[in-house]
Amino acid sequence: MNSYVHIGGSEVLSLKGALLVYQGKHRGFVAWHEVRQGKENAPYLGEAQPLTTEFVHGLTQGLGARIPLEIFPESVLVRTAETLVWWCPAQHRIMFFSDNDPQAKKLNGKRFPNPALVWKVSGKDLCVRALAANERPAPTTKLMTAPYWNVAGEGGWTCQGSMRSPEDFSVAAIDLWERAFFQSEFTHQTGAIRLTTHPGGFFGLWETLAGSRKPFPAGYLTSAKETLQEFVTRS
Repeated sequence: MNSYVHIGGSEVLSLKGALLVYQGKHRGFVAWHEVRQGKENAPYLGEAQPLTTEFVHGLTQGLGARIPLEIFPESVLVRTAETLVWWCPAQHRIMFFSDNDPQAKKLNGKRFPNPALVWKVSGKDLCVRALAANERPAPTTKLMTAPYWNVAGEGGWTCQGSMRSPEDFSVAAIDLWERAFFQSEFTHQTGAIRLTTHPGGFFGLWETLAGSRKPFPAGYLTSAKETLQEFVTRS
């Protein structure tokens, strides 16, 4: 069987070594084997060498897993090579709704108070939760369901639809993610979780808040049944 790998670009690459996995009945390990040149320049693998921390760091950087040096604003809660989590305080924002729903159309383009939010970008996925208190959350802070269409109440996953999502999730892209979220249209409810306890439901909540200068009434948020720690570590 022949295998082919396309990595793009015109850079000339040379074989340096191989990682081999050794597995016994009760344990296993990975070793590095450096490529050596034999007779007539035929390559062969040298003896096994233990992996070092420096080697692993160098390998991950070469594979693009290196995190650039960044100065974190106070809003950042978590930063890894795969995930960025931050929070934003409660604020008033203009929101856009689809014209396909008569009730939603009446809300389109108006200004609303919004609760404090927690955002998580992992890969290309965006998840959003709300906060009952307008303050930086702690690991044990209980999160609330984000009261928006397009956001699944079950896990906070966002259907990005018309969102012009940034290409990366660096700290510098935080404002871009927030703008992309609120400048896109809220088109439909995602999932079966109740988004608000307002007696008038979803539309009753936002119709009441349209044009209001008061803070978002956090008492109408529903529990997400998870803490910040659980939200961050959940895949």
